[in-house]
Amino acid sequence: MSITILLLIAVIIAALAFEFINGFHDCANAIATVVSTKVLAPRQAVLFGATLEFIGALTGTHVAKTIGSGIVNAELITLTVIFCALLAAVLWNLFTWYLGLPSSSSHALIGGLLGASIVKAGVSVVHFNTLLDKVLIPMFTSPMLGFCTGFLIMLFLIRILYKANPQIVNKRFRKLQLISSGLMALSHGSNDAQKTMGIITLALIASGVMKTSGEFEIPIYVIIVCALTMAAGTMNGGWKIIKTMGHKIITLKPIHGFAAETSAAGLILTASHFGIPLSTTHVISTAIMGVGSTFHAHAVKWRIVGNIVTAWVLTIPSCMILSSIIYYLIYKIF
Repeated sequence: MSITILLLIAVIIAALAFEFINGFHDCANAIATVVSTKVLAPRQAVLFGATLEFIGALTGTHVAKTIGSGIVNAELITLTVIFCALLAAVLWNLFTWYLGLPSSSSHALIGGLLGASIVKAGVSVVHFNTLLDKVLIPMFTSPMLGFCTGFLIMLFLIRILYKANPQIVNKRFRKLQLISSGLMALSHGSNDAQKTMGIITLALIASGVMKTSGEFEIPIYVIIVCALTMAAGTMNGGWKIIKTMGHKIITLKPIHGFAAETSAAGLILTASHFGIPLSTTHVISTAIMGVGSTFHAHAVKWRIVGNIVTAWVLTIPSCMILSSIIYYLIYKIF
């Protein structure tokens, strides 16, 4: 067996490990609110979320194409670069998971890919227009949109239901939240699962195993394997992050969970359609903050929010540095 094939196998294993970790790291995005509001028991929520994440992963490949060929020049990328990017992203995800911080797996992967690629081929390898339009601008605008959308939807619900009996409202929204949390899981699968699809396809092309005719297409077997892996990760849960998302930012009731999930799911599904590798973590976190702000500013625990924002800001540069160091060490050793 050649060194290229062995390295390809290592890259695929690392990619699937990233996908699995993404599943349990980010499953809180889909099920934190439905658990915290006690609409579903944790085990029920995890199974529910995993099923819809799997379905969402099968809904398109626009985001996969952005990751695989839009951010860096695919022709200049090697298997070693991809392996370093994945390793950096996995290490960062495990670090933030250990701390209970809902950081962005998407930005971890993008940062890792940028860092190793630049060390390998220089800054010219980066497609800066795509990076700006589909990563950096959405990185700053999506949290604001998540906050504003969550705030406005919650405000609208308060206006039309302010005379309603609170017990009846909670009872009705417990059922409606099943729909909103399902949409959230579906949207997460439609965006996050595709990132690993793009990376594995990029690795297949870099190794020469897969030939292209000019179009960057994702093989069906890659789509299915990635969808199954993310669902398996979701099944294992990320309970530390679920606790942060569902309890520490604000105290949620079913109507609040419905408003936050509906807001976030709509934004993420729209981004997936346009091939934008959005941070689902950013969107659902800020949607929860927006919902909480309709009570009063003190309803949101801003110290916890500050810790989360710090993780967001540090993710891309940290993973760039980490993957650069890993690539440099591998280059020096081998």
